[in-house]
Amino acid sequence: MTAKTIATIGIVLFSITTLASCGNTIRGMGADAANTVDATQDAGRKVDRAAN
Repeated sequence: MTAKTIATIGIVLFSITTLASCGNTIRGMGADAANTVDATQDAGRKVDRAAN
């Protein structure tokens, strides 16, 4: 293999890894945001029940 071929393969593998990592981070942030909304709604219900 030539140096150009090895460099091209390396760049492709690096790009795939980077994009896969990015997708995983975005899914994780979405799950964190959903958990925050659930916790906020639960806290609101507790305050509402305590006020009654």
